[in-house]
Amino acid sequence: MAKNLVIVESPAKAKTISKFLGSDYVIKASMGHIRDLPAKSLGVDIKGNYEPVYETSSDKKKIVKELRELADKAELVWLATDEDREGEAISWHLLKTLGLDENRVNRIVFHEITKPAILAAIENPRKIDMNLVDAQQARRILDRLVGFELSPLLWRKVMPKLSAGRVQSVATRLIVDKENEIKDFQETNSYKINADFQVKDSVLKAEVPDNINDKDSAAKFLNDCIPAAYIVNNIEKRPGKKVPPPPFTTSTLQQDASRKLGFTVAKTMLVAQQLYESGKITYMRTDSVTLSELAMNTIKKEIIDDFGSRYYKRRMYKTKTKGAQEAHEAIRPTFASEREVEGTNDQQRLYKLIWKRTVASQMSDAVMEKTIVTIDISTRPEKLVANAEIITFPGFLKVYESSDSESNEVQTIPPLNEGEVLDLIKMTATQKFTQPPLRYNEAMLVRKLEELGIGRPSTYAPIISTIQKRKYVEKLNKPALTRQIFILELAKGKVTEKSKSEKHGAQKGKLFPTDIGGVVNDFLMKYFLEIIDYNFTALVVEEFDKVANGELEWKTMIDHFYVSFHKQVELTGKESEKFSGENYLGEDPATGRKVVARLGRYGPMIQIGDKDDEDKPRFASLPKNRSLEEITLKEALKLFEFPKLLGEYNDQEVFLATGRFGPYIKSGKNNYSLDKKVKLDDVDLEFALELMKQQDEEKKNRIIKEFSEDDKLKVLKGKWGPYLTFGRKNYKIPAEYDPENLSYEDCRKIISAAPDPRKKKSRKT
Repeated sequence: MAKNLVIVESPAKAKTISKFLGSDYVIKASMGHIRDLPAKSLGVDIKGNYEPVYETSSDKKKIVKELRELADKAELVWLATDEDREGEAISWHLLKTLGLDENRVNRIVFHEITKPAILAAIENPRKIDMNLVDAQQARRILDRLVGFELSPLLWRKVMPKLSAGRVQSVATRLIVDKENEIKDFQETNSYKINADFQVKDSVLKAEVPDNINDKDSAAKFLNDCIPAAYIVNNIEKRPGKKVPPPPFTTSTLQQDASRKLGFTVAKTMLVAQQLYESGKITYMRTDSVTLSELAMNTIKKEIIDDFGSRYYKRRMYKTKTKGAQEAHEAIRPTFASEREVEGTNDQQRLYKLIWKRTVASQMSDAVMEKTIVTIDISTRPEKLVANAEIITFPGFLKVYESSDSESNEVQTIPPLNEGEVLDLIKMTATQKFTQPPLRYNEAMLVRKLEELGIGRPSTYAPIISTIQKRKYVEKLNKPALTRQIFILELAKGKVTEKSKSEKHGAQKGKLFPTDIGGVVNDFLMKYFLEIIDYNFTALVVEEFDKVANGELEWKTMIDHFYVSFHKQVELTGKESEKFSGENYLGEDPATGRKVVARLGRYGPMIQIGDKDDEDKPRFASLPKNRSLEEITLKEALKLFEFPKLLGEYNDQEVFLATGRFGPYIKSGKNNYSLDKKVKLDDVDLEFALELMKQQDEEKKNRIIKEFSEDDKLKVLKGKWGPYLTFGRKNYKIPAEYDPENLSYEDCRKIISAAPDPRKKKSRKT
């Protein structure tokens, strides 16, 4: 039996580390956290000074048993979980759950999974840092207290099955606030003046810096320019430079991967985790931009060997993020000499991005010459300005294109002299519209959270995932809208007018608040403003940092927060009314009863009448493509036209109906789904019958085999291949059977041999 047991979080990490250690070491994975607060109870003894009550996760009992047996036989146990607070807490839970003797336990950490780093860590073990553990416990317990007290309150006051979280609610507020900014935005338009001049064989493009307010003024400007002379007033050349960005932190990696690779935040972290665990990059959860001396020296060699010493510039970056851990490094390749790595396409692309950014951070500035040409208009006081930018030395741009350099349009200024008269080819005044505030995408939200000091590198991805899973926020694509814009053009001494279509407002991968998210946010804003206050949330994060640094006792911090919070929960429970985000739409013309859009027990809905009316209220589900605030009275009343009788077919009435999942056709006991793009006004009996015929044919084609012995038993074609269905249960067909030649006895045998369905186990990490 090996003398040393090394425990890490994942099998991939264990596999990589095993390459560097000899036969005296056995490496096993804990698969993340092995114990946590209980799932169905608070798990915090509030009267006992907030002492947590942990339990071993049900899906980890087998792992715990195996690790305990291995630990009992080993001379030394090495806890090699990640170097952040979560990793420290995992090690501490392992120590306690496995009942390890602290005298034969070593805690080791490393920023990269390479042989030198692993051996150096083993040469320099330490004990578990309880300050880091306490910081993790403080965050976990605070979030549990908020969730367990706020969620039941939301069930009673807003809607069943809702939940609230300390940081997730703040992220939702950011998205709701942004949506409100967009709704309050007032669009204006103006006219942009551009001119093209013929200079020998080249075209010089210039513009008036300030826009013209309206169409009439723009037309007057162009008419005034008909007899004008255009004279070069000034040519100014000034040096410029671009500085490379620092190496990646977690948030900047997420942002760049989103911009350049189209990755979601969760995908970026998954691929980065794979690269880290296979030893390709350093630890991917970091807010530090520093590089080790060894890393900088190897990068220097790569730059000088490839491009020459002129392209190298040593740079020491300082992290500006509050509470950032300077002992950590930025995300970088473990070996700068490896330009590419083996792996999936996603792994290769993300690695290449990290390599380029890291190497560029130690390269020279890009040097450029900026030229500004000012042109007088003899008949107008305004001036035209032409700009050009020529890169005279690329520097870091040889390796890495920064976001601003990618978007620049470069023109070359032809040879000009001051006082030179230019020949106008054409001048245009193009109608321009102001743009509303940009909605967040995932990467932009991470950037905003970081700016506000909310969350830490390990929490950005879970925050964004959680608010979408809770259906407070949804990621949507919306097509561009079309509008007409006016263009006035001066050419050959004449001003003409035309219009053209312009696409605008396209949304791709943007975060929108749902009705549920909006109502929950309004409730929390009214009764728990402190909880979702940006500054307060950032202050709590700073206090976690103080706990991690040993400057604040974690239970004192929890108590300071909880006492006032608990009082507010109790007060709100007693004094607040039902909160449904009700939007009064008007009166039903047929009955005179009020019509409202509100959040109901099962989601957003329309209600006609009150519960106190003589007649019971009527209800209809809100269509998924409409919100509580957007829907009109006319649209709402139309929902109550259903089920709408379309006619009869084969002695069965055919209805157009709407349900929880949208509109559908109903005939007898059969339902037929309607595409969301179908306009309900276009649905008549002929349309319905064609749809029914088509979907009946599709259902028929799915049947591979039926049995006279039992009409509930069928062999069907499925998305993932043939399967058995019996009653309401489906069964996988073993590979040794031919689906088309199954007998009734074969099917009964497969059903009886099928394992009992088990409940899905929740994975805790």
